[in-house]
Amino acid sequence: MSTQVIGGTPEPGAGRPAAQGPVLEVRDLCVDFGVDKKWVPAAIDLNYEVNAGEVLAIVGESGSGKSASSMSLLGLLPSNSRVTGEVLLNGKSVLTMSPAKLRQIRGNDVAVIFQEPMTALNPVYTVGFQIVETLRLHNEISPDEAKQRALRLLQMVELPDPDKAFRSYPHQLSGGQRQRAMIAQSLSCDPKLLIADEPTTALDVTVQAEILDLMRNLRNQLNSAIVLITHDMGVVADLADRIAVMRKGRIVETGTAEQIFNNPQHEYTKALLAAVPHLGQGDGNDDVDITAALAAATHTELQSVDHAELERRENEVLAQLHDEVRVTAPSSEPVLELVDVAIEYPKQGRVPAFRAVEGAHLTVYPGQVIGLVGESGSGKTTIGRAAVGLLPVAAGSLKVVGTDISGFRPSSKELGAVRRHVGMVFQDPSSSLNPRLPIGESIGEPMFLAGEAKGGALQKRIETLLDQVELPRSYRNRYPHELSGGQKQRVGIARALSLRPKLMVADEPTSALDVSVQAKVLELFQNLQRELGFACLFVTHDLAVVDVLADYICVMKRGRIVEQGSRDQILRSPQDPYTQRLLAAVPLPDPAKQRERRELRAKLMATSD
Repeated sequence: MSTQVIGGTPEPGAGRPAAQGPVLEVRDLCVDFGVDKKWVPAAIDLNYEVNAGEVLAIVGESGSGKSASSMSLLGLLPSNSRVTGEVLLNGKSVLTMSPAKLRQIRGNDVAVIFQEPMTALNPVYTVGFQIVETLRLHNEISPDEAKQRALRLLQMVELPDPDKAFRSYPHQLSGGQRQRAMIAQSLSCDPKLLIADEPTTALDVTVQAEILDLMRNLRNQLNSAIVLITHDMGVVADLADRIAVMRKGRIVETGTAEQIFNNPQHEYTKALLAAVPHLGQGDGNDDVDITAALAAATHTELQSVDHAELERRENEVLAQLHDEVRVTAPSSEPVLELVDVAIEYPKQGRVPAFRAVEGAHLTVYPGQVIGLVGESGSGKTTIGRAAVGLLPVAAGSLKVVGTDISGFRPSSKELGAVRRHVGMVFQDPSSSLNPRLPIGESIGEPMFLAGEAKGGALQKRIETLLDQVELPRSYRNRYPHELSGGQKQRVGIARALSLRPKLMVADEPTSALDVSVQAKVLELFQNLQRELGFACLFVTHDLAVVDVLADYICVMKRGRIVEQGSRDQILRSPQDPYTQRLLAAVPLPDPAKQRERRELRAKLMATSD
């Protein structure tokens, strides 16, 4: 790899001669999988090309064939697959290459950024070792030279401490840092083509914005062609030059980003764009108005920032929050009440206890939906877990349905009685359902164990719950692996509702879902909440989702609630600089508006620095 590219910030395309013609050409590509002695098509007659320095976004729902078709370009599909058509990389046919030649171009000419870095990186080797291994596999260089190049790569992807990251194992890095490390490994041999498969799906909005900035800068520096596979239209608007929309294995529409967003032709493209949640949906305001309001709200902060004064103001707000909530709250008794709560993860072996939440004041009343937002590690999920008694309270008072559970042991009968009034929907529906139980048993198990119903009455309750979450009653005999992600999440919601809870804790229930599936699940959740009237603590990092659902929003940063108020107060007139940065990091499904939002975020980041 050219040190000119790694060490500095060269002009676009530095270190590589200008490409002649497209870097990647795909002609009549078909991908089939052998299932039950039949060929099942995953991609049908795909045609597209990508030039140097260009980003082509391939968008569509899960199962549309995006990933399968892209992995087929490098021979990364399982043995029961069949690939036909023509794939040209710089004019050379890839599908006819020998396995040895294909291994040579992987990593060297073509690199992949996978969706989940924790599974893509080897957990038993350090990050530095894995980058050095890639460098030495494709280049005849010494270990010392490979190490220096690896450190420069880690610096180029803007890891805060490249030396520490080099020595770290994947599990010792945060999600955003792991993604950066994997990008560094992918770029180690200066690839001509970069395939990014959902590179930001599991990341917070602020980390996602940083990764998108990084990919944009690297595209300009390396002049690589990029194929971006995603279902997030905000990410597409931020990064893509051209878009190919896939549905059921076929490309149904192609065009520039401006054409697709401003004048979509195909009905599926229109439906896909309509399903994207965005700030302003909650009250019909437009994203431009919110960006303007955000710019106005941050104008004073951009002029000059006195960090000591900001900290003093923050402490004053924290001291007044609880009283303010009481003044504006309904007259009924709260379902969940936190007063000056601190939550610790207990000591384990040599690992000392870690205080994840400090001084939290939060009140949830019957029928309210409270959005708890913030970055990973801010303490959102910790509060949600403590509310259902899964974590002990180190200090303060935590009341659930009028009972203070802060002194209860996890196995106590008193806590068990309180838990009957609380339901929880988990982030990953696949891992939260027992794979050995049919979904009917998963839904009915809480009612059976609580002694609420059995026999014929239990079966009727299961059927009623399936009706409420809009799943066919026949699905009761299916196993989780036979359902899609959205269907599994509906089962999780039905199970959480089985004991008619007064409080629902929803922990990122839509983060792993496609936009269209997410829109349906959110609509279902809204309807159920209105119909059944349960209070809800909705934990998420997606501000657009919380704008649709929540009446009241609490913003968390590093274990503390830094700002809380009504939805309109927080999203339309944020006061805390951290809330302003969170809002500015939310990508908008419109290329022109997203450029404005990106410029605003850059100003905010420069000011905070």
